[in-house]
Amino acid sequence: MRIASVAPLAAAAFAAFGAAGGSAFADADHKVSGPYVHENLAIYFIHGNSAAGPVPLTLAEALAKGRVQVIETGRVNELQIENTGEEEIFVQAGDIVKGGKQDRVLTVSLLLPPKSGLIPIASFCVEQGRWSPRGAEDQARFTSATDALPSRKALAIMAAPASAAPSGPRPAGGPAQAGGDTASRQQQMWESVARMQNELSAGLNARVASPQSATSLQLSLENAELKEAQTAYLAALERQGLQDADVIGYIVAINGKAVSANVYPSNALFRKMWAKQLAAAATEAIGEKQAAANAPAPPTPVTAREFLAAAEKGLARERETALRTRQETRDSDEALYNETRSANGRWLHRSYLRK
Repeated sequence: MRIASVAPLAAAAFAAFGAAGGSAFADADHKVSGPYVHENLAIYFIHGNSAAGPVPLTLAEALAKGRVQVIETGRVNELQIENTGEEEIFVQAGDIVKGGKQDRVLTVSLLLPPKSGLIPIASFCVEQGRWSPRGAEDQARFTSATDALPSRKALAIMAAPASAAPSGPRPAGGPAQAGGDTASRQQQMWESVARMQNELSAGLNARVASPQSATSLQLSLENAELKEAQTAYLAALERQGLQDADVIGYIVAINGKAVSANVYPSNALFRKMWAKQLAAAATEAIGEKQAAANAPAPPTPVTAREFLAAAEKGLARERETALRTRQETRDSDEALYNETRSANGRWLHRSYLRK
């Protein structure tokens, strides 16, 4: 294992959950350790100070405990979410919710306050073609969020702000249709889901599309052969993220190239998110195994750190999402950096995606 300081990257704050927003890396004490490698997947850990105070529930936890409702609206690109409990709930962009009239992926990160009331939240469909109950599922609600979108390219589709184009008409018996840029990106998302399914089938030498709903990414992620293939990655890498109390984020490299990263305000929140996010990284690596034969060795920690720095230098733009949450996107030729901040300027989540 090698360790590199992240001091050269940028300025501001891992200091506390809800610390004031700014550039991501200022503290000279922050380190990147690794790589920890299994087959074509390498993981690096970002070490830094953690936030004090209560740790929010994750969306998966809250759904399992009945503390949150994710509600079908009849619109492909917008759902409603409500925190009915007494604890804050962290939602991460890329969380897949299962059920409703078709499975969706939530497109924004946010912190849902206790007793929030109904809040609109943006989404994309990851199950083209279904618009009716699936088996005994409740078509009005979504019941689980156990998986994260396992593709940096699909996550990048969601990252750019949508245009203000109005929604189109609702076909008879079908969903309300988005307009403009959102409709274009929805089509790209469906194409990305089909590509993920094909890549996973090739990587596993087994069909992952479910007979129950062939277009459902969620059902593909529940495929038995895929779960078995994930097991070796998780066994080799999951425990590595739980050894140190100062890990607040991670970098993913696949086939010798750093491709994504996620950073959280505290070690406690990182630990809650780690297994789900590692499973997504392993899934992406399985889908890219056919290109692994001639791949270079995993990058050094310094090179992995440089991927973060390059992403942070992109052209910045900002938008409001939900609950007066602000999302800053920095867009460069090769990468996207996204930082989510609450209404009072506290940062909640940082992500890095290679295009």
